[in-house]
Parts: sequence; structure tokens; C-alpha cells
Amino acid sequence: MLENIRLSFKGIWSHKMRSFLTMLGIIIGIAAIIAIVSTIEGTNEQIKENIIGSGDNTVDISLYQGDWIYEMGYEGIPAGVPVINEDILEEIKDIPHVVEASVYLSRQDYEGVYYLNTSLSGGYIMGVDENYFSTCNYIIQKGRGFTEKDYTEFHKVAILDRDSAEALFQGEEPIGKTVEIKKEPYIVIGVVTEAQEFEPVINSIDDYYTYAEDSAGRVYIPDSTWPIIYQFDEPQNLVLQVESTDDMTDVGKEGASILNAYLNVSDDTIKYRAEDLLEQAKQIQQLSESTNSMLIWIAGISLIVGGIGVMNIMLVSVTERTQEIGLKKAIGARKSNILGQFLTEAAVLTSLGGIIGVATGIALAEVISKVTEMPVAISIPAAVASVVFSMIIGLIFGMLPSYKAANLDPIEALRRE
Repeated sequence: MLENIRLSFKGIWSHKMRSFLTMLGIIIGIAAIIAIVSTIEGTNEQIKENIIGSGDNTVDISLYQGDWIYEMGYEGIPAGVPVINEDILEEIKDIPHVVEASVYLSRQDYEGVYYLNTSLSGGYIMGVDENYFSTCNYIIQKGRGFTEKDYTEFHKVAILDRDSAEALFQGEEPIGKTVEIKKEPYIVIGVVTEAQEFEPVINSIDDYYTYAEDSAGRVYIPDSTWPIIYQFDEPQNLVLQVESTDDMTDVGKEGASILNAYLNVSDDTIKYRAEDLLEQAKQIQQLSESTNSMLIWIAGISLIVGGIGVMNIMLVSVTERTQEIGLKKAIGARKSNILGQFLTEAAVLTSLGGIIGVATGIALAEVISKVTEMPVAISIPAAVASVVFSMIIGLIFGMLPSYKAANLDPIEALRRE
């Protein structure tokens, strides 16, 4: 085998231009596939980050009615929906891969938050527990966070995010000021921000509507003071922090299953459901991959063309080396030896083309990324598979020339000029 490989490289080197032109179809096909796959991988990672964010790994579980989050009406909370107490919360924290869990209440309010004559239109009012900010990976940028006394003594204090602080105070220092939430005075004690901020990459108007987050702002209050402004209890939401992005779907389903086990409602459409961001990302990825799969098949055609080129050149090589083959058979070389030599030469030729194609594809992917600002991610499995596939092409399309060489009559071969 090693001797066959050495002879293959010697033959390739002695006909450098012909060998390069033979490999060109393989190089172009592999390079195109690597560039496309790298772009797909990069785009998929970008989609995942745009939807999920960068590293917070949180899953929201909310009460749904049918396909929509349950909306509070005049009838209030549905009968049979339990309060998520410490026992239920501990059961959920015991789910594998759960790091932390927090209970919160949420409402979008278009006229409920004011500072003097300025309103927070479309902002969210969030009633949060002691663990909410740490679970969601938020940090206090200004002021302080909620203390135990704020919860036990029902202090009417509020923490703003940066969007709500800017909308309400427009550059004025918010700490210590009083805002009205549903006509109740709340003192602003802090401004919160994400510990690891992430902005989705927006390349088109479609990306904007798909990924852009609501920037209306959020106002956080202790959940113990929620009944002060809304007068009654409401369905609670749960947010879970998990170890990795890939655990989000399974953890969300398990958490929702635990909460649904405590439900005792007459309406079967009312269920807890996890917001499966990972599944949303996969659905968008599948839409982009359907088009890219066609491009890969088109690029694969050039591999077939390259394989035909290899077969053609190998047939020419058999004709050129007829006397050499006849001499080898005359001194005792078996059919298997001749077959192995020519198959090895074809495999080495296409494998070398595959390696050059992978390098060219990686370079091409980087150029595409620089020119179009599209993200790319080099797939090592795809690169290895491409080289292996090119070798298989060499074996398949080298079979006919190799078989022809192995079956030459040694006497006729030696006579041929």
C-alpha cells in the first residue's frame, strides 16, 4: 500500500499540470460545499444567538389558554391554578441541569406608569421575587436591589431597566424619584441591566421584525406589592436558568409538566407551557437550510464531473502505461496488484484534490464573511467528510480504468508501441 501511494505521488508530480486540471472539478466542488456549509453553520449560530441571546440560557414557563398566554380578564385567575409555593419551586429546581429558578408576574401596560407628565407607553410591569435578577443574569447598574424588608414590609419601591429609565427620565437621575404605577407612588431605588448584553444582528427588515426585542422598557417591583396595584392575585410565571442552551427545551418541558400536574382547571385548554426559543431557532434554521441544501446538491454535481474527469485521465494513463503494466504482469504481478495500484492512484489524486478543496473552501468562506458580513463557522466534520467523500469518488470512478489495466493481456501489452 505504501509503495502504491509513493508511486501515485510520483506519477502526480511527473504530470503536474494534467493532475491539477484533473483535480480541478473535485477542488471546485469541495470548496463550494465547504463554503456553503460554513455559511449555513455560521448563520444557524447567529439565528440561535439572535433568538436566545448570548449565554443567559433562561426558559420562561407561562400559563397558556390554547395557543396564547392567558390574559387576565374581569374574572381574574382561573379556579384550580395553584400558587407556585416553595415546595413546588424546590421540586422544579431538582430537575437535572437547572441552575436557578424564579417566580414572577408580568403585565404590559399602556397607561400605567408615569413620572410627572411622562408615561411609559407599552412598558412592562414586572412583579419579581428575590431570585429574579440573579436567575436572569441581571446586575444593578445604579442604586440598590430589593431587600428582604422590601418584600416582608410591602415597600413600594421600583427598579427600572435602562429603556424605562431613559423613557421616563430622559437623562435625569432616576434614583430617589417617585413614579406612579397604576396611580400608586413607587420610589425608584435602582437601575438594572443585563450582565452580558447582547444585540441581535439585524441585516434586513425581516430580521428586525423577527429578532428585535421590545424596547418599551420594564419596571420591576416586589411581587408582594403586586396586589396593591392590581387588587388581586394573577397567574404566576416561572423563569429557569439552565446549564447550557441545548438543555433549554428538555428542562422547559419538564418544568411545565410539573406545574401542569398541580393544575385542577375545568378548561382543558389552560396549560403551562415553556417558551421554546431553541425550537423557534430550529424552525427558522430549517427554512434557511432548505434553500442551502439545493446549493449543496448543485455543488455536488461538480464532484461528479470531477469524478468523470478522473476516470478519463486514468483511462489515458492506462493507455500510456500499457507496456509497464505488461512488464509487471510478465514478471509475476497479479491482477489484484495492478488493480490496487491504479485504484490507489485515483484515490490519492481525488483525496489531494479534496484537501486542496477544503482549504480553498475555508478561505472562500472567510472572504464571503468579510464581503457580506455574514457569519461563518468552519465545520470540522464537514471538512473530514469532504476529504473522505473525494477519496470514495476516486475509488468509484477509478474502478473502470483499474479493472481495464488489471485485465490487460501481458503479451499484447508488451507488443503495443
